[in-house]
Parts: sequence; structure tokens; C-alpha cells
Amino acid sequence: MQSAVNGRLGQDVGDGHLASIISFGGGLVLMLLIVLPVRRLRQALIALPGQLMRREIPWPNFFAGLCGAVIVLSEGISVGALGVATFQTSLISGMIISGVVCDRLGIGIQFKQALSVFRVTGAILAIVATLLVVSPNFEAPHMLALAVLPFIGGLLAGWQPAGNSNVAQLADSMLVSITWNFIIGFLALTVAFLIRMGAGSAEFHLPSAWWMYLGGPLGLASIALMALLVRKLGLLVLALCSTAGQLIGSILIDSLIPGMGTVYGTTLLGALVALIASGIAIIPSKRVEEDPGILDDAHQTTELKEG
Repeated sequence: MQSAVNGRLGQDVGDGHLASIISFGGGLVLMLLIVLPVRRLRQALIALPGQLMRREIPWPNFFAGLCGAVIVLSEGISVGALGVATFQTSLISGMIISGVVCDRLGIGIQFKQALSVFRVTGAILAIVATLLVVSPNFEAPHMLALAVLPFIGGLLAGWQPAGNSNVAQLADSMLVSITWNFIIGFLALTVAFLIRMGAGSAEFHLPSAWWMYLGGPLGLASIALMALLVRKLGLLVLALCSTAGQLIGSILIDSLIPGMGTVYGTTLLGALVALIASGIAIIPSKRVEEDPGILDDAHQTTELKEG
């Protein structure tokens, strides 16, 4: 639904970049109304810049909001032309691949996940799914570029829940982490837009319909749930567990709402392949320990009990 709203917003204002700013701005205003009145949350939010300067956690964690900005920007630019189903399949495929890499490197999770045949197969099928959904656009280079944009966004955004989760632990508040996420994304998008305005290549105007302001608030639940769940599930499992709902929902939106997008046979096939990729890659793999090496889950459990 967020992709559908932001896609329509981009069409209405005629600028996907401006649409992403409005979407992020809506989410940011809502979060500030929640966080600022509470003294503990307000102090935790104000403390984050100092904690960034002191590098109390690795500095990239503080900029996870940039990944969300890339996704929202790609929604505003490409959903109107591609449809929600093609956009989501391409996005999710990128996130699956990113999840494999991030889990292997131990980004944002308690244990590194070893590369397994299942995970690698899932990542390869994710690429196949992307090729299937973009195949109707092979003869239209500009459309192909739009279809690749969410895939790149998925690659970049795979570690966003990990960054948000680490900031939440530092601030002792998921609400503060989400607010910081929106601040970073909003500032980055706004600075870039102001540069465009200064160069005469952009104009600011607001959308005509009230529901077009809902993109940011719709993203709040997703960001919060992902940041809460990532430490227990890992990035890959988290991405794959959300895949089915996103793909099925996006196909229904394109099918039931006039003008949202065209559901090609290859779109359905690509979504099915992405679901299969999810099912395969979600098969548990070994955890990687720094010392003494790679241990499976059962072995770790036994050692912890003995300890």
C-alpha cells in the first residue's frame, strides 16, 4: 500500500523526488509528535548526534535512513510506470541477495550465518525472478532502467533494519530509532531537492488528495516491526518472511485498482519464483563462530547448556 500511495503521489506532483520528501516528511511529523512530548524519548533523540560523533556504535548504523530514502525515492519515480507488483518483486529480490550477504557478515544479528546451498540457490532464484518481471521492458531501455532501480534499492536497503535495531538498542527506544531514521532520510532528500531547485530543475508544490500524505505513516509499522524482529530472525529470514505478503498484496493491488499497473504472465511467474527463492533460502543454515569455527545450532545449544 505504501508503494501504491507513493507511486500515485509521484504521478500527481510530477516529481518522484518531491514525492519521496512529502512521504518522509509525513512520517517524520508523526514521529516527532509522538517522541518530543516524552522527556525520556526527547533526551534520547537529542543525545544521538553526540553518540554518533563518539562512535558508540559503528557510524553506518546512524545512516540507515538513507536506505529507506532510496526505496521511497524509487517508489515515487518508478511505481507509476511499472506497477506495484513489478516494483515489489524487483525490490524484494535485491533484499534477498542483500540479506544473504549481511547475514554472512553478521551485520545487525547476534550470529553470522554460513553460506549454504539453500541460501545461495535462493539468491540465484531472486535474480531470476527479477529478470522475469523486467523482461517485458527489455525493448524499452528507459522502462528497464526504472525496473532495475528498486532492485538496487533492495540491495542497499537490506541492512536498514539492522542499523535501526542497533540505534534502538543504543537509545533504549524503538520510537527514537524510527524518528532518527526519518530525520536522516528527510534531510538527505531535502538537501538534494534544494540543490535541484537552485539549478532550476525542480519546483515545489503539494499533492491534491489527502490520502497521498499517508505514505510516511504507512511505512512506520513496517520499519518498527523489521527493527524489532531483525535481531532474532536475521536479515534474510526477515526479508523472506515478508515477501509473501508483499508480493501477493502488490499483485492484488495492480489487479483490483484501475490504473495501478499491468500484471503480465511474467510478473506472476517472477513473483512465484521469488516465493520459491524465499522458501529455499529460509532453510536454516549453520551459525558462524569466530572461535572455534562454524558450529550448527544444536551444537551451540549443547555448549551453552554445559557452560
